[in-house]
Amino acid sequence: MDINFNKNEDHNKLLVSSLKQRLAKIKLGGGEKRIEKHHSKGKMTARERIDFLLDENSNSIEIGAFAGDGMYKEHGGCPSGGVVVKIGYVSGKQCIVVANDATVKAGAWFPITGKKNLRAQEIAIENRLPIIYLVDSAGVYLPMQDEIFPDKEHFGRIFRNNAVMSSMGITQIAAVMGSCVAGGAYLPIMSDEALIVEKTGSIFLAGSYLVKAAIGESIDNETLGGATTHSEISGVTDYKAKDDKDALTRIKNIMDKIGDFDKAGFNHSKPQKPNQKEEEIYGLLPKKRSDQYDMHEIIYRLVDNSEFEEYKEGYGQTIITGYARIDGWAVGIVANQRKIVRTKKGEMQFGGVIYSDSADKATRFIANCNQKKIPLVFLQDVTGFMVGSKSEHGGIIKDGAKMVNAVSNSVVPKFTIIIGNSYGAGNYAMCGKAYDPRLIAAWPSAELAVMGGTQAAKVLAQIETAAMEKKGEKVDEEKEKEVFEKLKAKYDEQTSAYYAAARLWTDAIIDPLDTRKWISMGIEAANHAPIETDFNLGVIQT
Repeated sequence: MDINFNKNEDHNKLLVSSLKQRLAKIKLGGGEKRIEKHHSKGKMTARERIDFLLDENSNSIEIGAFAGDGMYKEHGGCPSGGVVVKIGYVSGKQCIVVANDATVKAGAWFPITGKKNLRAQEIAIENRLPIIYLVDSAGVYLPMQDEIFPDKEHFGRIFRNNAVMSSMGITQIAAVMGSCVAGGAYLPIMSDEALIVEKTGSIFLAGSYLVKAAIGESIDNETLGGATTHSEISGVTDYKAKDDKDALTRIKNIMDKIGDFDKAGFNHSKPQKPNQKEEEIYGLLPKKRSDQYDMHEIIYRLVDNSEFEEYKEGYGQTIITGYARIDGWAVGIVANQRKIVRTKKGEMQFGGVIYSDSADKATRFIANCNQKKIPLVFLQDVTGFMVGSKSEHGGIIKDGAKMVNAVSNSVVPKFTIIIGNSYGAGNYAMCGKAYDPRLIAAWPSAELAVMGGTQAAKVLAQIETAAMEKKGEKVDEEKEKEVFEKLKAKYDEQTSAYYAAARLWTDAIIDPLDTRKWISMGIEAANHAPIETDFNLGVIQT
């Protein structure tokens, strides 16, 4: 191993260490004092509930852990969006669990909370995956009600999705383990089965104070909408549990009786570990974003037996395409090559850039995977499409459009891992969030933006200094540098993997060594949903 490998390794391990520290803080939710108060009521926290529910020693992945990170500071913040979402196994069946975190503003819904809940339901719908709701929420966060209440992708969409999933035959189970008020009260009754916990669970459209104000009736919350009321009088709930553990155990028992599902039939064989050491990824991924590296070496450390059957190896070399297995699942890999390559004509092509030939190759490969019913894995480290007169005259827009068309119309499940850069139209062509990957995760080294921070800051600084000069202000070299540094700092913050994860542009930031687990569990989930439409590219320029 050379000195650069060691420097890269130290750098990337520090990034992963920072990731784990930030996750540990986020997992405290509203903080230790609020957790203690929660426990004093005889209640488990959202994360404790999920840990008890999921099968012991089984794999799980968390969706949107960084949702809301750094947002809503004027409202005290909203760690994890006030809701915990995990894909895991209950009684041996893969499912998705959504648990309100009542230590964060009593589980109230911020705008990002709604977006995260809708993402969880989207995953359930796309993959026909059973979904379990652990409800403990005060409802909409009223100071921000205009950003969560009335629009198409706001709070009300949750109940629309409940109805759609029911019609699709997707299992939905709701356990009311705390407050369930106002519009949120519809969720348990729109689920297939609903449980409620004695003394701590309650369901009502309006609480006792609002009832008193609205109609003058004096009544306590337990009588109004407690466990006994809804289990023995209204019939809203199907089971009454004595405490959190009893409710979660009942859910396990219900899940244990569910029948098998129709399968998509993706090819799966006995999982094998990579022959190359996975942890060497830390040393292979450069510390400097501008440095070149061979993406093949990353692939060899992600795929079973380090075996990769490359498609069109000598053509369009700035995109790597080929077949492999990940944890036994057959996959088609589309990856950006980050080293400088030369064509047979002797022309130099820059790593991380999509050229006409590489876009053409990727389009054909995506079509092949759709015909063979092989899930697609995109490994992103892309700065965009090649620019300049030669590329424009060669039809880069046309070839790029073909690739975007193929990604858009692909019917096999797609999974995206952002390794490094994810810039401009390269993000789109390599299956960014807008192109419906079943799961999209980023390594701590990832950046998402229209362009890199330095380039963007230079462009914006030129515009800003020109405007200042137009107003008659003096702009010397020192002022230009000040403007540039200020803009670059702001832009760099907005391109970080954490900024993207906070806004759910990605599902998670993950340790590179967890990549195989994410893809494997994602394909297993996708296998619940048979493909019902044919692949069709539509109209394309040839």
